[in-house]
Amino acid sequence: MIFANLWQRFEAFLLDYLIIAAYLILLVIVSVGLGFGPLRSVFQAMFADPNSSEFSAFLLLVLPVILYFALFEHSSWQATWGKWKMGLRVIDRHGARLSLPRSLARSLLKFAPWELTHACLWRIPGWPLAPKAAPPIIVAGLVFVWVIVGAYVLSLLTSKTHQTLYDLIVGAWVVKPNRGLTPSFNLLLIRPDECAALARSTACGLA
Repeated sequence: MIFANLWQRFEAFLLDYLIIAAYLILLVIVSVGLGFGPLRSVFQAMFADPNSSEFSAFLLLVLPVILYFALFEHSSWQATWGKWKMGLRVIDRHGARLSLPRSLARSLLKFAPWELTHACLWRIPGWPLAPKAAPPIIVAGLVFVWVIVGAYVLSLLTSKTHQTLYDLIVGAWVVKPNRGLTPSFNLLLIRPDECAALARSTACGLA
């Protein structure tokens, strides 16, 4: 197997974004219906202030996307639809699928910058219809979002196993299985001292 690089993972995400975009369109249609329908007062209450707006956006938009990634990557597919189409799989140290808590943690960390962006935007005065100048703390928060995203991308580019920061934290790898080569995944992660000990024990067994 080989470790998925930046472009393979990006292409997989673009495919997944087709599903996310379809959900967004459905969400907009439902929101418009609520905004002008008999439940208008409920819809207005959901977005009455920054705190309720952020919570509603998280509940209706961010959380479903997090669950989509977490549950599919925990499933027997070991991949979202986009990763599956690209032939990619998400695995743990032993080459097995991620446990549900590990998969949830990975997705939460992955989409943390997205949620932080929402938290900042909803606190810009007049957002979203008539936004005004953002307070310094909000600007700092948005800059921090890009710092996190940059750290994710940089770790993916510099890691020998093409792991992002959130992959490293939870102990996950995105790989492209190769049917022609099927070495144990544990051998790819073994430390040099463990490798030397294994070689010595093998030599003694053959002597």
